[in-house]
Amino acid sequence: MTTKTKTKTKTKTINFWKRVLPIVFIMLAIPFVIGGYVTIGMSSGIVSGLKAVEAADNAKADCILVLGAGIRPDGTPSFMLRDRLDKGIELYEAGVAPKLLLSGDNGQERYDEVNAMKDYVLAQGVPAEDIFLDHAGFSTYDSIYRAKAVFAVEGAVVVTQNYHLYRALYIAESLGLQAVGVSAEGSHYAGQWGREVREFLANNKDFVMCLIKPEPKYLGEVIPITGDGRLSHD
Repeated sequence: MTTKTKTKTKTKTINFWKRVLPIVFIMLAIPFVIGGYVTIGMSSGIVSGLKAVEAADNAKADCILVLGAGIRPDGTPSFMLRDRLDKGIELYEAGVAPKLLLSGDNGQERYDEVNAMKDYVLAQGVPAEDIFLDHAGFSTYDSIYRAKAVFAVEGAVVVTQNYHLYRALYIAESLGLQAVGVSAEGSHYAGQWGREVREFLANNKDFVMCLIKPEPKYLGEVIPITGDGRLSHD
């Protein structure tokens, strides 16, 4: 290969990377931009303490929406889920909203987040008629969508851990549901690093979902949150 040919080849390679590298950089940057947009944009919607009461009034909250999490092999709530339920009960007892909407995964006979949540809340003295169950909350997007479409919720106080609240509030805003978020932070949760990575990916997935706004896998007849929660029980 002559010196001239080598020079041409080198020039072509440089030109190729000059064109490709900006595209690669943009593609790598987009997920981080979306994640930052969701997190920063929703941070003002997360409240705590007495501010939760005022924020719930401003959002005209019909209910406290507790998002599901894993359960133990014996069917009882995991530490993370228990912390969410305890915070939901605390807000309910403080008069933040008149109803609890418990949304989780009940897609398999042997795995039932929702009834585990119900049993825990009932044991804490919450009346059954004030407890609504969403058995098809298979994802955060589904839970928010169904809260509005199935349970006719117009405003909600969303309870989950802080890292998860940003996405939940973003979905609510995108779907036209007035919402504020209250964090249910407790002790350190094992495997949190993995959850953070998964949340990063989920932020991007749900950003796209909120642009398309597909219906969840299941909808069903309307059970108004203003009525009797026992209509939503098994």
